Amino acid sequence: MGIIQKGSKLYSIFFNRCPGCHKGKFWFSNNPFKNMFLSSKKEIKSCSNCSLVYEMELGFWYGAMYVSYAIGVAIMLLFWGLTVLFFPLIDVLYEMLIVVLAISFLSPLNYHFSRLIWANIFISYKD
Repeated sequence: MGIIQKGSKLYSIFFNRCPGCHKGKFWFSNNPFKNMFLSSKKEIKSCSNCSLVYEMELGFWYGAMYVSYAIGVAIMLLFWGLTVLFFPLIDVLYEMLIVVLAISFLSPLNYHFSRLIWANIFISYKD
């Protein structure tokens, strides 16, 4: 089995698929910005194909905050490193501004992937 083929957790994460069957969608759209800002629909509660309920228990998504924190730290470190690499003489306040703007702009991606990752930790693919 390949790294990003049907049956792997990365397939579900990168292609916005149900962690249980890899056929139904996890979010309405593959575009995180559209899901967060433009979609008038609420999030999908269960898979349209296998009827898997995504929120397994009350408060299940609180754990996704830890994944979101890790993704946020990775984004901040990436943009800070790129800023230092490409603009070595830049003022610290401008570095902070670039990092804050990056984390703010990429927050829909962070939200999108943190929930997909969290669900895939607990839900296994069933053929």
